[in-house]
Amino acid sequence: MEKRIDIVGIGPGRPAGMTLEAKEALERADVIVGYTGYIRLLEQRFLEKELLDTPMRGERERCRMCFARAQAGKRVALVCSGDPGIYGLASLMYEMGREYRDVSLSVVPGVTAASSGAAVLGAPLNHDFCTVSLSDLLTPWETIERRLKAAAEGDFVIVLYNPASHKRKGHLARACDILLQYLEEERPCGYVENIGREGERAVTCTLRELKEAQANMFTTVYIGNRDSFLAEGKLITKRGYQLEGNTDLCGNHGGTGAL
Repeated sequence: MEKRIDIVGIGPGRPAGMTLEAKEALERADVIVGYTGYIRLLEQRFLEKELLDTPMRGERERCRMCFARAQAGKRVALVCSGDPGIYGLASLMYEMGREYRDVSLSVVPGVTAASSGAAVLGAPLNHDFCTVSLSDLLTPWETIERRLKAAAEGDFVIVLYNPASHKRKGHLARACDILLQYLEEERPCGYVENIGREGERAVTCTLRELKEAQANMFTTVYIGNRDSFLAEGKLITKRGYQLEGNTDLCGNHGGTGAL
């Protein structure tokens, strides 16, 4: 019998935010493993399953649980919020999987916070963008700072993951100080808390105002590029299409059709 683990992205967490592929993977599973908060989001829908969880910082233990249950003959689903390959556990599972050659791994993609939060804010990611995590638990702050500077110099729309936690309350302000060395104070920005969950809240602001914002680990932050703008409470980034009667928008697609 095949020993298999599906590494499943559950999107923002609500059922409507999951892909059909993710739902099917969870329905097939005998065991669902995940961070305690994510298991609580799913437990009422999968009461008949074996549900295993570990708290924050228990990632390696969580992965070991998966391999142990798979080797015991169970079909396992490891759940991650958003997409498991974007700040999720897909890479760790493949790293550890080299010790378990008899277990097959499969990644089931999900809707990452950058996309789901962008939909709430309007259209901030309509041109080139990058994501940077402000968590320095696994990445030195010097590396984070270098990436922020490069993103600002490259005029990317920037999406910040993990902008704050109980132990990292000042990281968002520090990041804004770095960006303000390259970007104007009035640069359009926005952030969304609890995307797709109870208490969802979206705010648009300037970069100067963003520095004073109160964020947490469930907040996703967006800093626009030079062509981003705020309109009726939405954050929008121009793609460059020439609108009829408007010669202000620039962009050369090198052909016809949307890119």
